[in-house]
Amino acid sequence: MLLSLALIATAAAQEPVEVRVWHAYRGEERAALEAVLERWDEAHPEATVAPLAVPYDGFKSKIEAAVPRGNGPDLFVAAHEGVGSWARSGIVAPFPAPPEGLHPATVDAVRFDDTVYGVPLAYKCLALFYNKALVPTPPATTDELVALSARFPEPDRFAIAWQATEPFFHVPWMHGYGGAVFDGDTVALDQEGNAAALGWVRGLLVDKAIPEEPTGALITQLFNEGLAATVVNGPWFLGEIDPAIDFGVAPMPVVSTTGAPAAPFLTVDAMMLSGHAAHPELAADLARFVASPESALTRALDGRQSVATLSAYEDPRVRDDPQLGAFRAQLDATVPMPNRPEMAATWEPMARALRRVTRGALEPEAAVAAAQREYAIVTRPPPPEADSRPYIALAALMLLGGLGYVGSQAWRRRGEMRQHGFAYATVLPAALSMGVLVVLPFVVGAAVSLFAHRDGQFTFVGLANFLDIALARDWSPTSPLSFYFTLLVTVAWTAANVVLHVGIGVFLAMLLREPWLKLRGLYRVVLILPWAVPNYITALIWKGMFHRQFGAINGLLVAMGLEPVSWFSRFSTAFAANLATNTWLGFPFMMVVTLGALQAIPRELEQAAEVDGATGWQRFRHVTLPLLRPALLPAVVLGSVWTFNMFNIIYLVSGGEPDGASEILISEAYRWAFTRGHRYGYAAAYAVLIFLVLLVYSRLSNRVLGKQVL
Repeated sequence: MLLSLALIATAAAQEPVEVRVWHAYRGEERAALEAVLERWDEAHPEATVAPLAVPYDGFKSKIEAAVPRGNGPDLFVAAHEGVGSWARSGIVAPFPAPPEGLHPATVDAVRFDDTVYGVPLAYKCLALFYNKALVPTPPATTDELVALSARFPEPDRFAIAWQATEPFFHVPWMHGYGGAVFDGDTVALDQEGNAAALGWVRGLLVDKAIPEEPTGALITQLFNEGLAATVVNGPWFLGEIDPAIDFGVAPMPVVSTTGAPAAPFLTVDAMMLSGHAAHPELAADLARFVASPESALTRALDGRQSVATLSAYEDPRVRDDPQLGAFRAQLDATVPMPNRPEMAATWEPMARALRRVTRGALEPEAAVAAAQREYAIVTRPPPPEADSRPYIALAALMLLGGLGYVGSQAWRRRGEMRQHGFAYATVLPAALSMGVLVVLPFVVGAAVSLFAHRDGQFTFVGLANFLDIALARDWSPTSPLSFYFTLLVTVAWTAANVVLHVGIGVFLAMLLREPWLKLRGLYRVVLILPWAVPNYITALIWKGMFHRQFGAINGLLVAMGLEPVSWFSRFSTAFAANLATNTWLGFPFMMVVTLGALQAIPRELEQAAEVDGATGWQRFRHVTLPLLRPALLPAVVLGSVWTFNMFNIIYLVSGGEPDGASEILISEAYRWAFTRGHRYGYAAAYAVLIFLVLLVYSRLSNRVLGKQVL
């Protein structure tokens, strides 16, 4: 017996431990990484590696949810931007003795508060792509770049193109002019160099040297069609280039005014040690192996990665590779993207400053000053912690009251429940599903509105978030970013859409029921297509149609001898663009509802009115419309709720431009949650207020509906 137990214990002791590794790589990168992990696994019989490819979109949230609870990996490969917040919350642990031979910039990227967190594996940064047929030698300075523009005088051809209204793509010029996001550990968006870079970009737009309202898809199209000689982009652009294009990659040009290179942000993929790793020593050894010269060479050649290990570039296959070699040259003139948690809240103010300048709304100095003020508002300290005991007591009383009410109702109707027991049992699964999928998430979301979130920690603040919104402590009531301004825009948006949906839908339904109209069946199918197509696809199509320089709508205006319109530079035109898109999406629903209701209205009623001398309008107003109301009013209520929360159209078409003026409440809540310092409690308070507004609206609508139907 004792011998058996000893043998079992010995076997258990010899069983290899598992080192879990999470990553978000795909294709060649995944295959190369997993080949390296397999080599380490074979050389370490005491351990076994368990790699897991996690979808990129959910990678960060899964790490933040799993690691603190002990369910995450021992190692994970992630971009270095999250190091600051992860270090503060204990998700990542300091890395013991990082390996030598890594580029210093990549090591600086994973350094936070003088401590290194992780081993740099690979990096990504912007560089200059050039069409060799148009530009045999890429420009080395911005003066050469501007001079190159003279070779492409046509309005639809450009010497250079990049996403000029996106801060990430603007950063190289900002650094080249001596600007930065931080001054030490303090965010300083109003630096002189930042304003100078904005002024330079504004000058290029005024001179038509770069495309207006550039998007990623437009940049790709211009380069592939030979309409852009050079573009600023990253390694992900390689997969988008037409194989017929003979192109090269070169470092960014030097800013002639300052003599400094245009330095893009450096993003580093690092293998990080979990703060809750089960086997930290083995995990650290594995991370060093993945960054070793031999492994780095595999990842560079097989995975096509720009690796952080410098010895890999001594191999001629890597050094002489036209893409890997060019990005290696660019690496020396990069700035590691700040990994401090404050960085996340700088993107929106920087984007707003950039767009204000490019559309001529503000001068560069005023724009960067406004960006600094907006950053200060978004990142102001959270409200003080509140005493949770009164809220807990109130919640307990409400819960007991609710249970008491349900219990009393069940007792009073016990006979009815016994009589219809089978019916109640049939409904029970649906009721439980609604409770778990709808009621429970709503209760949790409402509870989050009572907390403030900062650096991964939630602090109970009671009703402070609601008071901040109601008292307009962040923005004045007249500011486009305030709750009250956004509420007015949302109401106007909803009302305008519903009026157009109903008006166009009823008109088309009345037309399609006329027997004299030929091919009515075909028209019905065609007119319902806008409703059948997913709304995000429609939104992106309309977004392209509203493009100032290349959009179809402005093309029609120019063909008619009119000036093109910059649709998203003013509130009125941005609102109109959103409205046109959503009207296209919404009228088919009202048309279908009206067509169905018209089938139940006898034509004899209208014919009798016509015999009595009623005009067409009078017949519609006094005969048809009253009979349509019982079907139309519920559809109007439903359409109003849909439109009130139509996030996709606002987000994808206008993006809230200009300056957030065309945002609605639901998109504003999204901004607070994900682009303004992750203020989840504040965003949840917005969501609760949206629910209350819709609750009041639905109650009033039900009363009106009841009176109209009766």
